[in-house]
Amino acid sequence: MRRPKRSTITCALWSHPLSLERHKQGGAIAEKFEIAYLRPFGFDQVERPAAEKVYSTFVNGKNAPADDEYKLLQDYLFRFILSACGRLGMAVHIHTAAGAGSYFDVRGANPLLLEPLFNDPDLRKTKFVLVHGGWPFTREITALLVKPNVYLDYSMQPLLLTAPTLGQTLREWLEWVPEKILFGTDAYPYSDALGWEESAWLAAKRGREALASALTKMMRDGEISRERALELAGMVLRENARKLYGF
Repeated sequence: MRRPKRSTITCALWSHPLSLERHKQGGAIAEKFEIAYLRPFGFDQVERPAAEKVYSTFVNGKNAPADDEYKLLQDYLFRFILSACGRLGMAVHIHTAAGAGSYFDVRGANPLLLEPLFNDPDLRKTKFVLVHGGWPFTREITALLVKPNVYLDYSMQPLLLTAPTLGQTLREWLEWVPEKILFGTDAYPYSDALGWEESAWLAAKRGREALASALTKMMRDGEISRERALELAGMVLRENARKLYGF
């Protein structure tokens, strides 16, 4: 396991319930985590005394804890924050796609590794949004959508894939749990040639085209009516997000 920087723990401690409450009062609808850029998924159930023991070693400036000990603290803090988010009615966004950089651990970002969190009775009030739809683990994501507290958005995928390719994935999701799918763009100033404006326009255009492609093929195959297609389009583009975030 790669050892995250010291700032990783600082950020976790910074997300104390009081900080989360301030975020909520300020209008925040979710907390986002980019775990996959720092370590693999997979969070064990850790008792507080074990986590406090590791933390005391860390803050007292002694030898840095071993990787397996450090993971105990990370796992405890993460579950603690997730529980607080659920109590406050804030969703949890998790980056679940292959990331940038030549050292990104794609295998460690398999969303199936998060399943114990989704199954945890103590976290059933927490709603998870698997940001970027888990690409390239899109079928694994499909299976996870049956969990009552799991959603996805397909942001970023319109910047990576053509509309027909993304449309096929969207069709699989729509055939399973259409009320769990959220439109997104991941607009960002990636470079001088692809700034915020360009990426927003491209992702929005291609993301809608992919959705139209999926719904059109479902209509032609006799799976849905035109009226149902229009309803599903409205759900993905707007209504699902309104219900999830309470807009």
